[in-house]
Amino acid sequence: MNKRNYQRELDKLIQELETNGEVPTLLLHSCCAPCSSYVLEYLSQYFKITVLYYNPNIYPESEYRYRAEEQKRFISLLPVKHPISFVEGDYIPKDFYQTVKGLEHIHEGGERCFACYRLRLTEAANAAKELGLDYFATTLTISPLKNASKLNEIGEELADTYHVRWLPSDFKKKNGYKRSTELSHEYGMYRQDYCGCVFSYRERHPETVVASDDAPLDV
Repeated sequence: MNKRNYQRELDKLIQELETNGEVPTLLLHSCCAPCSSYVLEYLSQYFKITVLYYNPNIYPESEYRYRAEEQKRFISLLPVKHPISFVEGDYIPKDFYQTVKGLEHIHEGGERCFACYRLRLTEAANAAKELGLDYFATTLTISPLKNASKLNEIGEELADTYHVRWLPSDFKKKNGYKRSTELSHEYGMYRQDYCGCVFSYRERHPETVVASDDAPLDV
C-alpha cells in the first residue's frame, strides 16, 4: 500500500473550495501557540477558524495556563484574511491520566501518545459537531515528533462517529515546521522544551523529581 500524502490531499481540497468560492468553518485543535502559528497563517486564508485549546495532558497547571495565554496572545496579533475565534476546553488532568493508565512507562511517541491524540481529537470532533462547524483538524501534525499518519487515522475514524468532516493534514510539509519557528521568533513566543505531559517532562529532565496531587510519582 502506498503511503498517503496528506498534504497533497489538503492541497486538492483547498483548490476545490477556492474553485467553488467556499469559505467553510473549521474547528482547529491547538496544542500550543508555536505549533499553531504556521497553521493559522496558512489555513486562515481559506477557512473561518475556531481554535480549540484543549490539552489536559499538560503538566504542571502553571505551564498549561502560560501556554493558553500565549495562544490567545498570538491569535490577537496575527493578521488574517478570515476571522479566528478562541475556545478553551476544560482543564482536567485526571482525564488524561485515566486515559493513559497502564501506558505510563511507554516512551514518548508510542501508544501512550496515541491515546492522548484520541482524547484530544475526540473533544475536537465533539466541539465541531456542537458548534455546527464544517471541518475539524489539529495542529499536532506540524511536529516532526508526532505521528501524522496516526493522527489522520484517528481523525477520520472520529469523523465517521461524529459526522463532522476531518481536514487531512501533515503541516510539517511545505516547510511548515520551519515557518512555525520563524513565526515564533517574529512574535517572541515562548517555545517549551517538552511536549507537555509529565512523562515527556521527565524524559527531557530526568534529573528533576516532579510530583503533585495530579501527577504523583507512581503514575
